[in-house]
Amino acid sequence: MQDEQECNSLTNIFLIGSMGAGKSTLGRLLASALKRPFYDSDRVIEERCGASIPWIFDLEGEAGFRQRETQVIDELTQEQGIVLSTGGGSVLKEENRQYLKERGLVIFLRTTVDQQLLRTSKDRSRPLLQTENPRARLEELKEKRDPLYLATAHLIVDTDQRPTSSSHAGY
Repeated sequence: MQDEQECNSLTNIFLIGSMGAGKSTLGRLLASALKRPFYDSDRVIEERCGASIPWIFDLEGEAGFRQRETQVIDELTQEQGIVLSTGGGSVLKEENRQYLKERGLVIFLRTTVDQQLLRTSKDRSRPLLQTENPRARLEELKEKRDPLYLATAHLIVDTDQRPTSSSHAGY
């Protein structure tokens, strides 16, 4: 029993899913409840670059950002006993999917496009949504990414039910 408890305390928890699924909000809550360190891969990239994600996209393009993302995911997934929230596109690269799946418990936080639109409508820091038709973009991303989320996840949690507490209204 002791070995099982020790193993469980070291198991990483990785949250994947589309933008607006609640990865950062739920990740912070989960890490706090489990008394574990929490990391958000996008925030780690911003801290290391000293620049926002939109600025990185503008300067380096999506390919440059994805390269930085892979480095951060590789590094963070080698930690023990953490909760990690990943960017929505982190599953696009095979090596990211492999790092996540092999180095911890991967939870796919699934949500509908309608909920994504509600949760992200006022957020100007999402480069992929700076388009005339955000719904069409989200539907396109869902079609492309959902199979990758499903192939990577050990568990699936639907997050369409918004919390009633206003302290979580941003998710």
